[in-house]
Amino acid sequence: MVNVALPAIGHSLGGGAADLQWTMNAYTLPLSALLLMGGAAGDHYGRRRLLILGIALFLLASIGCALASGVAMLLAARALQGLGAAVLLPNSLAILSHTFSGPDKGRAVGTWASVSAISAAIGPPLGGWLINNVGWRAIFYINLPFGALAILIALRAVRESGEGKRALDWRGASLATLALFGLTWALTLWSSTHHMSITSWIALIGGVASLALFVWAEHAEGDKAMMPLGLFGSRAFGGLTLVTFLLYAAMGGLILLLPYVLIVGGGYSPLRAGAALLPFSILIGGGSRLMGRVAETIGPRWPLTIGPIVCGAGFALLVQADPHASFWTSILPGMCVLALGMAGAVAPLTTAVLSSVDDTHAGTASGFNSAIARTGGLIATALAGAVIAQSGPALVGAFHGAALVGAGLAVAAGLTAFATLPEKLNPGTT
Repeated sequence: MVNVALPAIGHSLGGGAADLQWTMNAYTLPLSALLLMGGAAGDHYGRRRLLILGIALFLLASIGCALASGVAMLLAARALQGLGAAVLLPNSLAILSHTFSGPDKGRAVGTWASVSAISAAIGPPLGGWLINNVGWRAIFYINLPFGALAILIALRAVRESGEGKRALDWRGASLATLALFGLTWALTLWSSTHHMSITSWIALIGGVASLALFVWAEHAEGDKAMMPLGLFGSRAFGGLTLVTFLLYAAMGGLILLLPYVLIVGGGYSPLRAGAALLPFSILIGGGSRLMGRVAETIGPRWPLTIGPIVCGAGFALLVQADPHASFWTSILPGMCVLALGMAGAVAPLTTAVLSSVDDTHAGTASGFNSAIARTGGLIATALAGAVIAQSGPALVGAFHGAALVGAGLAVAAGLTAFATLPEKLNPGTT
């Protein structure tokens, strides 16, 4: 909904292109920095407890977003939303990993991905309708009934897991958070100005130093570490990490840019631009549950090879997209091919990550993989700033260039999966 609302938010609060970009960055920055901490905390304090806490924080932040009287207040509330998401996201997946095993895990994760995609399909057109008829603030108020229902379901239907299973590695968690924050902060600053300032360099150096200290601390902790370094000795885990980064870097740019280009470059209404994304999410939602089951049966290698390469073909078709031409012939074909590729990749990727570690580290592994995905998305948001800054024909041309970059990243993700993943994946696979 926020992607569709960006032009309306900018008009209402007087924000320019940089402010619109920060509306996304303010959410993504704490989300990327705290995902690992959120997953590790769930493995120690209880995943259901942290899931409910994350939803509650997200709802509180949504009220702040809706009441924002200026850009600064909106950005602060968006940052709190990112914190809530960093707590709830890895624990939702860790709960699935604990509850299901074997082919059932693939179906469960596939269902999770399918419902996420269907929700994403509903979001843009619903957001567009709310913006046109109520105002952009309504896209944040509407979170309240859904979030309250989610908390009620979690209290009644979800069993606690992870509580007390392992001590929380506070030193490792703090260093990981500092490292992720420094690196994403440096990238965020660069994305806003497109040059490295002194502050950007300080954040970058601090992030790298914290990362080095994190590796040292985790080595010293051995098996008690929140992120045992043995995981990174696994060729499969390393390959999955790189596939995640490449694929979500490619996708992040499209999800942000396409509605913006349609609204600003093609004169679409927010409702029409939101509806334009429906085929993408519906196809992913329809195929994810099936592909989760397929991945558990045949292994993740071929789904994660073919799916991203098909995504690359979809991006290539979008190089010819024209917001002034017919949507059915100019944009829909590329979007459908892209969606089919993502439907083949999303659930197998998530299932493979959860299957590559034991249950004790499910929350941490989920948090780490989600952090990698969000970091890839943050890079896409940073590069998207150069596109948003354009206008007229230059905006469409810049979007074509971004689609070409997305095609290259997606194909690279598929080739990485083929080179690094085995036919079958078990915890500790090397």
